[in-house]
This record gives sequence, structure tokens and C-alpha cells, in this order.
Amino acid sequence: MFKENQKIIDYKNIKVFKGLNALRFFAAFLVLMHHSETIKNNNGITNFEWLGLFRNGSNAVTFFFVLSGFLITYLLLKESEKTNTIDIKKFYFKRVLRIWPLYFLLVFIGAIVLPMAFSILNVNYDMPYTLGETWYYFLFFLPGLVTCFFGHHFLEPLWSIGVEEMFYLIWAPLFKLSRDKIFRLLTLVLIFKLVLNILGSYFFKDELFNYILSTFRFESMTIGGLGAYFLFTKGCQFTQLKVFNSKVQMIILFILFIYLLFHTNIDNNIWNAIFKNKFISPLLIDLLFLYLILCVSVLENSLFRFDSKLLSYLGEISYGIYMYHMLAVFSIILFLKKYLLQMNVFLGSIIFYFSVTILTILIASLSKKFFENYFLKIKNKLD
Repeated sequence: MFKENQKIIDYKNIKVFKGLNALRFFAAFLVLMHHSETIKNNNGITNFEWLGLFRNGSNAVTFFFVLSGFLITYLLLKESEKTNTIDIKKFYFKRVLRIWPLYFLLVFIGAIVLPMAFSILNVNYDMPYTLGETWYYFLFFLPGLVTCFFGHHFLEPLWSIGVEEMFYLIWAPLFKLSRDKIFRLLTLVLIFKLVLNILGSYFFKDELFNYILSTFRFESMTIGGLGAYFLFTKGCQFTQLKVFNSKVQMIILFILFIYLLFHTNIDNNIWNAIFKNKFISPLLIDLLFLYLILCVSVLENSLFRFDSKLLSYLGEISYGIYMYHMLAVFSIILFLKKYLLQMNVFLGSIIFYFSVTILTILIASLSKKFFENYFLKIKNKLD
């Protein structure tokens, strides 16, 4: 039997949200699976691209956005409670130390090193752009526009990093200006984005405008922020709501599991009304991810515990897994393609995912130890 919710000692001073590292890893691996099957398909290799489980790249990034909104808003609420202000310069500097080094390293690798290596080694891969055509997009954290204007490319996953950076850029100042009206701010941001989505669908048919709207999913981060707000301000009253009891958890998390497994494979009126409505369904998915975050990280009666050291470590390097996985996928395809073409889908997939997973984790681990940790040590001194 699971115990009903028990009060966490201090909801306004949570230092570590347990289990979130594991969720980070699972989300990063879903992105890896999505891109793997797409690239296998593009290379004529038998694949599982048809199955919803392997088409969760967008859902995984949405999860990251909800998680970012949740954690950043909680940290800002915590700082505001303790200091009665927000140190914006410190906030920016910490985000820079965490995000920028690996981001610009990948830009250097993907836009400079790889094109040179492909040319020298006569690798049959056409870069859809040159650095001269795109450097300003990468510099100003708008890599999504590279995809919009030039098509799919090795650095495509960086678009979400650009979105998060833009969110961080505006969120801290807005938060500081509205410290006493955070709920109103969150609500207004949500309404504003919904209005823009409606305008983009029915009035402004400009392709670029609608691409930017679909890319900058600030509503997902806002949903995460609302979860942090209620947790911080309501505490035990919030976590003891009936919606968090064990039976409801089982139902809601089962629905989320079915969605992630089959979201592209189910097509009927009820399912489409719930999960494929252009305006309401994305918010529902955001709420489901927020529910998962809360269940795993703060509920004493959570149906799932992800506290193992292995999952925790994999979560710690999940940023690297997300950033490097395309390099690993392309490398394995390059060296094993002729063998994978001769294998059946199951044996080929086992060998492929074993190789990609090991290579990605190895690269991410080395990056964390010998590159990212240098900057993280500086960041940690600011805490």
C-alpha cells in the first residue's frame, strides 16, 4: 500500500527535487530515439518510425520546457522570499555558465569542424547551409530559424536551447517587476500566447510568424511556472489535493503512458478531440507533464521512484546526451549502414541502439567531466 501525501518539511525551501534527473534522461533518450528512426528511414534502413513511441521528440522537448518553467519559477520564488528581490545579473550569469559553453561548442563542431572533416574525408553529406549564412542565428540563439530557412541539419536540436534562452532573458525581469502578482503574470502570459496562436491560425497566415509561434512554446514554461507557484505558495494544501491520491495518479499516468506510446497511431473522434485539438491539446499535454513532475519529485505517495544512482548520473549528463546524440547517430549510421541494411529490423535495432547509446553516453560523460564541470564549478560558487 502507498502512503497518502505527507507534508514535506518546508515547501519553500526544497533544495533537491528527487527523481527529476531520471526524467531528464528519459526525455533526452526519447529525442535520441526520434532522430534515430528518422535518420534510419532517410538512409533506407528498416525502422520503427511508424510507432508513436519513436516519434516523441517534440513531446520530450515540451517536457523540458515545462520542467524549465517549473524549476526556474520555483528558484525565483525562493530567492524573492529570502532576499525580497531578484538578482538579475546573477541569474543571467548562472544560466550563461550552464548553457552557453556546450551550446557554442556544438555550434563550432557542427558548423565548422564537421564540414571541414566531411570535405577532407570525402563523406557523402551535404551541409544545407554555410557558417557565413547562419552565424548570426546561432550567435543570437535563434537556431530554429536555420531549420526554418535551410531545412533539417545536424544542429537542429539546438532550437530548443534558443527558446529556453529567450525565456530566461525575459522571465527574470518580468518576475522582478511582478513579484507580488506572479499568478497574474503567469495567467497573462498564458492568455497572450493563446491569443497569438488564434491570430496565427485565423488571421495572420505568414509562414514565418506561425513557425515562430509554434517554436517559442512559452505556454509550456508558464504551465510549469504555475505548478511551482502553487507548490511554493500552497504547499501541503496543494499536494494533498484529491487529484494526487494514488488511484488518480494511476489513471492519469496511465493515460500519459498510452499517449506517449501510441499518440501517432490512434485515430478516432474521442482521441482526436482530446489529444489533437490545435489549441487545447498542447495545454493538456503540458499539464500531464507537470503532473508527472510533481508526482515524481514531491509526493510521498508517488507511484514511481527514480532515485537510483545510475539514473541520477544519466540525468546529470542529459544535457550532453541531448546535445551530442546527433553526432553519435550520424557516426553509427556512417560506419554500420551497410551492415544494418542487411539485418532484420529487430537485430539491427538492438545493435544500432546499443552502439548509439554507448557512444552518446561516453561523449556526454567525457564532456561533463572535462569541459562542462569547469564552468559548473564557477556557477556553483554563486549559490
